[in-house]
Amino acid sequence: MSGIRGRTAAGAPRLAVVGTSGYAFSYLHRARILHDEGLVEFVGMADIRVPSAAAVALLPDGGTAHLGVDDLLRARRPDITVVATPPHAHVQVGSAVLRAGSDLLLETPPVLDREGFQTLSRLADDAGLACQTGFQSFGSSALPVLEAAIAAGKLGEVVGVGAAGAWIRTDAYYRRNPWAGRRWLDGKAVVDGTLTNPFSHAVATALLVGGAGGRDPAEIALELYGTRDIEADDTACLRIRFDGGPEIVVAASLCAEQDHEPYVVVHGAKGRAKFWYKSHRLEINDVRVSVGAPADLLRNLVAHHVDPARTPLLAPLTSTRAFASMVEAVRDAPSPARIPPGWIRTVGEGLGRHPVVRGIGEEVAVAADRLALFSEIGVPWASSDQWWRRHWAADRAATAERTG
Repeated sequence: MSGIRGRTAAGAPRLAVVGTSGYAFSYLHRARILHDEGLVEFVGMADIRVPSAAAVALLPDGGTAHLGVDDLLRARRPDITVVATPPHAHVQVGSAVLRAGSDLLLETPPVLDREGFQTLSRLADDAGLACQTGFQSFGSSALPVLEAAIAAGKLGEVVGVGAAGAWIRTDAYYRRNPWAGRRWLDGKAVVDGTLTNPFSHAVATALLVGGAGGRDPAEIALELYGTRDIEADDTACLRIRFDGGPEIVVAASLCAEQDHEPYVVVHGAKGRAKFWYKSHRLEINDVRVSVGAPADLLRNLVAHHVDPARTPLLAPLTSTRAFASMVEAVRDAPSPARIPPGWIRTVGEGLGRHPVVRGIGEEVAVAADRLALFSEIGVPWASSDQWWRRHWAADRAATAERTG
């Protein structure tokens, strides 16, 4: 953003970004735009490595680059901090941010287990700070319209929420960083996988639409499959059940023949709604509904910081409690089952190579439509022997006994 200097108003919140490469680079752009609009003072960035020249060039006059989050927090004392580091660093870095007295925006997946969720939630609550997540779909203007339709009974009683997605991911995707395709790295859980990273938005949005984002699941059933020599799955489905309310089923794959736009489908007793969360398209009972532009979650956090009573958070960490339980279940599940070679063909060469699972684009859609796992809809290579269930009732009872 050469040639433009900020019109930052006196007293504007001080904003910093932790992470400077990959998706974090987009936050640097957004921070500079907000600075130039006078909504924030973009005071600095931090990384564990020296930021690139392109990253540093996004700093306004007076902004500084730092090695490590502690130096950034000590030197610049931000009011709002974006954390877009690798997911397994989120709790450690996010904790440091909250202890320094800064509101926090965590890129997705925000945490990798319930302990991390509870740690950050407790720190934010104790300090009276805001903790926003980066689930962009939560800022969609389609969601209030969908929620109003459900409340008005246009779908009847909601019995379930499905989600489906199928994308191509080449070998380059799994070589983009050390934790790609890994469940563990250097003794730490990283929990990369179909449902926990690329399609984490599908899971989190389905839970939110189903009114269950902030709840504890009663049971999670998983089927994890793989086509590559990696730790993580690249094709998976799950069912999440609660003590009351609709069940959630998500099916997704990174082994498609072509990219399919992911969506969430709400099944009601009298109708259904379909929400394509990346393009913010909405259909209610097969009728396209016009919706406005999505809200930017960083802008939302800035507005909340300035006037929390007037501007509630759109994607608070509190709405991702069930999502954290799902990631923990994937972490603890057995290794993915291999899809037999006869169902896979390889396309491309070198870093552009990618496996294609025959028919997977249609099968994820059927699973979401029927609210059923792969093994339940007759996918030939899927088996109920691969089911892995995590029951949470015993954990909740033990927690209640300890804290009662």
